[in-house]
Order: sequence, then structure tokens, then C-alpha cells
Amino acid sequence: MSRPILVELAVGEAPSQVSLAEADAIVAAAQDRGVTAVRLVDRAGAQPAVDPSVVAAHLAGRYPDIGWLIDAPTTHNAPYNLARRILSVDRATGGKVGVTLLAGNGDEVSDAAAPDPAATDSAERWAEYADVVTRLWESFPSTALLGDQQRALVVDDTLIRPIDFDGRFYRVAGPLDGPSSVQGRPVLVATQPAAVGWPRVAAVADAVIVDANEIDDAATGLSESLRSLGRGRDQIALLARTADIHMPSRADVDGIVLALDGGAAVILDALRGADWPAGPPRRGTLRADLAIPTPEGVPA
Repeated sequence: MSRPILVELAVGEAPSQVSLAEADAIVAAAQDRGVTAVRLVDRAGAQPAVDPSVVAAHLAGRYPDIGWLIDAPTTHNAPYNLARRILSVDRATGGKVGVTLLAGNGDEVSDAAAPDPAATDSAERWAEYADVVTRLWESFPSTALLGDQQRALVVDDTLIRPIDFDGRFYRVAGPLDGPSSVQGRPVLVATQPAAVGWPRVAAVADAVIVDANEIDDAATGLSESLRSLGRGRDQIALLARTADIHMPSRADVDGIVLALDGGAAVILDALRGADWPAGPPRRGTLRADLAIPTPEGVPA
């Protein structure tokens, strides 16, 4: 059975990164070979990369058939600002975007008004942040956008809901200032389950990325946490990060994230190789391509 394939890229000027021109060539080859999505990471080792949301916005207009995972840490990213940026790229691509939310510290805007200045736990911050952005993505349903010229009505503001979130780390009124995604909401991905905790990941994430050598423990931890929350295993995609494009198929792995060392030449050689495996046909949105259902109560 074919499975979703994502290719990981760090765009920048460090030796471990690829240039923007190289990224362009890689994405062109990836789209041609049926890659599901490109994961843009925010750093390679200790070297920061170019802001993945900027890279995605630049490349997505050139390659409309492929999806995008945009890495973003909680550090230096106010949740309202990030939710708005991600949703803007998502709407522009027709629902082909997700965010890989990384646990970290706060940001200058949010910290200045933090409800509990003593709160410091990064795992708790991650969960609260994820809750905020998902609520924001649902705060302005696309059905509220009327565009009724005869009645001079742009939106039905009775459908737009402030989230009025008041937690330990964040206080966000909302709503967002633009309509929701055609895929319900952008895909939310976790990648640090050991640091964040499987119960927190299972409660809110749409997908989780783990190294291939941790799949056994990850599959168990994810299934147990989902069961305790009353969620089905089919509601979260488990993605194995690996350098082996021919990693054997497993029933508990829903896709792979190909992470290759060696720069652009190595990645392009792999993509152009005759033995590149066929991925599943693209279905339109990133959520559909990863076979992740739209969250209950969120219109698609």
C-alpha cells in the first residue's frame, strides 16, 4: 500500500542547509514525483533556518499541488500572529498547510500580559498554545463570509465567535480577522511527544512526527493516550522520520518524513531515482492527503 511521503528541508546559508534556489529545484522534483508535502524546519542542528512560513509563502505559489508543514516554536511567536500567518498561507494554497508546533518559551507580546508570570513549564505552554491556535482557526467560519451585494452584507457577524481564552500563559480574545480553511482548519503536528507528553499530544494534535527508531514506543503511547481520551487511532497520523525512503511498511505508521543529510544533491538524487516509491494520489487538501479526519464540529 502506498503511503504519504514528506520531504524535510532546512532553507538557509549554513552548510547543513539548502539555498532558496536549491529548495525551489527540490520542491519541483518532489511535486513531480508525487511527494505529499514538504516539511520546512526552523533550524538544522544549532543553525537557524530562514523562517519556514516565509519560505512556504514564496514557494507555494510556484508549486500548487504539494502540501506544506511549517515548523514554528512557541518561542518568539505570539499565538494570534502565528495562527493568522498559517491560516493566510493555508487559504492561499486551498488548504494544503499544517504547522509543526515546537515546545519552547514565550514571546515579547504575550509575556508582557501573561496571566500567570510564574508559569514556566514548556509542555503546559505547548498545550495551551495549541488550544489557542486551533480555537482561533475555528473562530471565523467560512460560512460567515456572505458577500451579499444586494443587502450590503459582507459577513454574518453572528457566526464569528471571540475565543475569550484566559489561561496561565496566554490571554487571547480573538476572533481571527479572516475566514476558516477549506480543510476545516490547518493541520496541527507535534514532534516532541516525550517532552510534551503523549496525553497532551493526543488531546489536540492531528499528526505526530517521531524518529523511526522510536516508532514502537510511540505507537503504544499514542494508542493508549487516545483510548483514555475517547479518540480513535484514525484521528491522528503517526509519521516516521527516517533517512530510508524504503522503510518497510507498518500498520501503525501512517506516513514517512524523509530527512536526508548531504545537501541538495543527495535529496535531488533520491527524488529523481528510478526506485522512488509511488505515493498515494493527492486528494486536494493536506488533511485529506494525510487521511486525517476533520475535527468533530468543525465544518470542512
